[in-house]
Amino acid sequence: MNIDLLIQGGTILDGTGDEPFVADVAVSDGRIVDLGNIPEDSAGEILDASECVVAPGFIDIHSHSDFTLVIDPRAVSSITQGVTLEVVGNCGHGCAPLGNPELTRSNIYGCPADHEIPWRSVTEYLDALERETPAVNVATLVPNGNLRLATAGLVDRPSTSDELKQMKNMLSQALEEGAFGFSTGLEYGPERGCSEAEIVELCKVTANAGGIYATHTRNRTGEAKEAIAEAIRTSAAADVALQISHISVVARLIEDGRGAVEQAIEQVEAARRSSLNVGFDMHTRLFGTTNLSAALPPWALDGDKATIAARLRSPSTRREMKKYESIITALAGNDWSRIVIFHCESEPSWSRRSIAEIAEERGDDPFDAIFDLLLAEVDRLHEIMVLALTYRERDLRLAFEHPDCMIGSDATALAPDGPLAGTSFHGAYTWAGWFFRHFVRDQKMITPQEAVRRLTSLPARRLGLTNRGVIRETACADLAILDPELFAECGSMFEPNQIATGMKHVLVNGVITLRDGQLTGRRGGQVLRR
Repeated sequence: MNIDLLIQGGTILDGTGDEPFVADVAVSDGRIVDLGNIPEDSAGEILDASECVVAPGFIDIHSHSDFTLVIDPRAVSSITQGVTLEVVGNCGHGCAPLGNPELTRSNIYGCPADHEIPWRSVTEYLDALERETPAVNVATLVPNGNLRLATAGLVDRPSTSDELKQMKNMLSQALEEGAFGFSTGLEYGPERGCSEAEIVELCKVTANAGGIYATHTRNRTGEAKEAIAEAIRTSAAADVALQISHISVVARLIEDGRGAVEQAIEQVEAARRSSLNVGFDMHTRLFGTTNLSAALPPWALDGDKATIAARLRSPSTRREMKKYESIITALAGNDWSRIVIFHCESEPSWSRRSIAEIAEERGDDPFDAIFDLLLAEVDRLHEIMVLALTYRERDLRLAFEHPDCMIGSDATALAPDGPLAGTSFHGAYTWAGWFFRHFVRDQKMITPQEAVRRLTSLPARRLGLTNRGVIRETACADLAILDPELFAECGSMFEPNQIATGMKHVLVNGVITLRDGQLTGRRGGQVLRR
């Protein structure tokens, strides 16, 4: 048998969680064609995997790389961690479908203020992404925030019956065009006014198309139990497969963070015992992150920059905006020392400092400090990010201990050079490396084969992908070949853009994208359509 590529002498962790075994892997035409002791003279090319683990490529079940993959399709932060597939469109944020591009720009992570958005439909977006030939495979969900913005605009109320009808039609079309499901971000401005009833109706459309429902739950202070309960009720009412995004964030909603996560997982397990199809994931940061502009009510973001700036300057408008209960105020929980500005371009002295510090120094209250920050950055209103120091590892690790917990970046794919140089999103360069290093090597909480299963076949099954996430004959040749003693993250809270170590080779659909730790310049990603 003549084969394109032979991966020789590695220890196979096949993605199923079964015991490791040593074997060669033969690849032809982007597929795995043989496993075993394979003569090297049958191969056109050989990759040395001795003393390395050969695993299926990692699947990022919760990514926000929708736009950054269009800007720079190399996905350096992802490839150097062995990531070969990203699921975008999470948390009700994403690129398509959309109505008014300028109105939707604030709902797309990583979208620069001056970058053109030429598409409108999911098909047009996926076609645009496909033309860029991304380094990773990409699957998308349909963001609820986009549906709301396209039909109702910047409102803080439930959808009307006519708006909901339009949203259902848009969602149905997007699912027909290849989206894998539907997502909500019920704590973000465009969606805070959503009723449970309208989400059920949209989930019924999703279920009829065979998609999944992924939700950033309605995380209100003191309502940790209700956050999960609403998601499960919605799933049951619509008979839709449910994915609870970053489940452990409920730890910040009540004083007993560990208890909040325990009850969340108990609710999931009870739902499963009732035959509901419920899954969940968790990001690997010990803090939250989002745009500072999320502190503003939806109506305050309507109009051009001059109009928004006028609102931010107006004392009477400020008084109204201070009444708004946003995701930022929820993360702060009346302690503004928890909310830290990551980087402020216009006022560098505000970078790496908390809202509490900035407000005290200026003699302002925290809201006025926030409005002044946003006014200073009005030309890049949605680019200033905050870190929310709200979690403790002992609370979060309960989710990671659960065998059905998938792992996601909750970040955007980035690169240290090129058009994304200088751009940061915490988790981008660190999520998979941290998970493997921390829980496999340092804590010894998870075996290597179990860690790989969580990163590969578990999310693949969630997406209904039978030919990815495993190493077996006929499967797609998405492969991560790593040194299990060296694979680790290097980024930190304030220096996040550091490439992970220990990833030796990466193949995406049989294309060698990383060889001996160096990018090859070749990209083999595919845009997946359900």
